[in-house]
Amino acid sequence: MAFQPIVDASTGQVFAHEALVRGAGGEGAGSVLSTVSEHNRYVFDQQCRVKAIELATSLGLAQSGAYLSINFMPNAVYEPRACIRLTLATAMRTGFPLDRLIFEFTENEPLDTQHVLDILRTYRAMGFKTAIDDFGAGFAGLNLLAKYQPDIVKLDMDLIRDIDRDRPKRAIVSHLLAMLTELDVTAVCEGVETEEELTVLRDLGVELVQGYAIARPLFEGLAVPSLAADTPSPRRNARSAPRKSA
Repeated sequence: MAFQPIVDASTGQVFAHEALVRGAGGEGAGSVLSTVSEHNRYVFDQQCRVKAIELATSLGLAQSGAYLSINFMPNAVYEPRACIRLTLATAMRTGFPLDRLIFEFTENEPLDTQHVLDILRTYRAMGFKTAIDDFGAGFAGLNLLAKYQPDIVKLDMDLIRDIDRDRPKRAIVSHLLAMLTELDVTAVCEGVETEEELTVLRDLGVELVQGYAIARPLFEGLAVPSLAADTPSPRRNARSAPRKSA
């Protein structure tokens, strides 16, 4: 695993570290995910959860006060409560606090919406935070959001790329942020790669950011973000802090 921080855009404080799958020698996610099929998806998903929690515990993530964000594959979960047992056992064994876990999924494969809703509602009932990753690029999109409002929505990096030079993207992101605020959902803008993109996002009132401009993923370590506290812009609307309860 590598870990990449999700950071408060106004204070520079780490809100969470996302666990990103890597090969044993640090190989990229693509080389690992290419070996996953319908036959080994369940075992792979379970092993990723266990490894993320074990490694995060050994690195002292829980003591930092930040969350651990774990990606999961909805199609690997045949029954939410049964498939969470190993995760719960691992957290109890390592002493990792359950209320510091976020489960995020990427809508990059066809999904049974009702199945996804069952998973997310079960996880929330158990006290976990939930997140939709790559929002705006996948299959579920607004239809899923209308039926279930997670704690966090991560806007797809393609919407963020060159936002400082792309007026349509600024308009789309601005309206998405307003919609998520009205739904009481915290937005994360991921894939932030330049200071110019970060400046625009701050002016739009983004709460949480993630990307190379803040910190690159660190293999088997917790990266320290290089993000200074922001001086609030007079153009920015007041925003509430990220929710702490599910």
